[in-house]
Amino acid sequence: MSARGYGGDNATPPQENHAVEPGRAASTERGREGAASRPMRAEQYLAPETLGQLAPFELRARMIVEGVMSGMHRSPYQSLAVEFAEHRQYAPGDSIRQIDWKVFARTDKTYVKRYVQETNLDVVVLLDRSSSMRFGTLAVKKGWGGTDASRARGVWTKFDHATAAAAAIAYVCLHQGDRVGLALFDEEVRSQVRRSSQRDQWRSIVGVLSGEPVEGRARIGRSVDQMVARTPNRALFVILSDFLMPLEELRGAIARLVHRGHDAMLVQTLDRQELRFDIDTPALFEDLEGAGGIEADPRAVRATYLDLMRDHVEGVNRIARGFGADAVACDTHESIGPVLAALLDRRMSFAGRRGG
Repeated sequence: MSARGYGGDNATPPQENHAVEPGRAASTERGREGAASRPMRAEQYLAPETLGQLAPFELRARMIVEGVMSGMHRSPYQSLAVEFAEHRQYAPGDSIRQIDWKVFARTDKTYVKRYVQETNLDVVVLLDRSSSMRFGTLAVKKGWGGTDASRARGVWTKFDHATAAAAAIAYVCLHQGDRVGLALFDEEVRSQVRRSSQRDQWRSIVGVLSGEPVEGRARIGRSVDQMVARTPNRALFVILSDFLMPLEELRGAIARLVHRGHDAMLVQTLDRQELRFDIDTPALFEDLEGAGGIEADPRAVRATYLDLMRDHVEGVNRIARGFGADAVACDTHESIGPVLAALLDRRMSFAGRRGG
């Protein structure tokens, strides 16, 4: 549960899309008041304090692109540079003729170039847009960025953070030559962009990510089943959600996905207040998906709440590990950069297993 007070759900119609396409240099409008005249590091581009300053979503997507492109050259996240260069570490059995000696001269490490068939994957980004994703507590300046729901309260929501991460993930994979698709779900899949590696795919994905959360619960089982039925080739499914749902439903969904030969990465997106429960005054706590509310003194229930939340987060991690998948915790007050590093590690692992 989360403390009462979150914005409305008026949908924003897709606007003219000026997002940068993969492979092109990003020329980002830098927010307001000339704030971006100073050099920025990759993690600053990808921080919510930066992304929350840009509206509409298309401008935020361009800032994400600039952060990714910056990370390619001087990333604070290991694996970005190597993976973007489409190399992998030398392993016994590889031909020495495949070693990139230029990389060896620079790094004193042996890497071999990947073939196209090794690196081009199918990636499905599955994003939760149920009503619980509206919640957020990270303040943004009035009139700056966010969706209609977040601007109504002046906060950066879980949905804002998840859409930023989804845009970054899509850009990274498209830049690698992957076929990337996107689906938004609540009780079932509502919006979809079919998998493609064409240049205009970025525009299509950003357009769909410009939407809003809706009233209703997340039905992960039904939604995953729908997308698995539409994905005949082996694919890497990246699922972004708060996963505040029955764990048995999540376990069944991932089991069926893996049984069909797919791989999975779970990005659990939670607000810092949900993780820390740092509330001091009595409040009405409402179920964000419409199951009522309860008056409580947070000081009296904090220890129990934190135990339950820790158990739930660990349950998500345990489900992922049990099926050979990854689970990444994503605090909405922090940069999305570590999510990209985890994605690249997972992508490399999936490519290696598929190639084997």
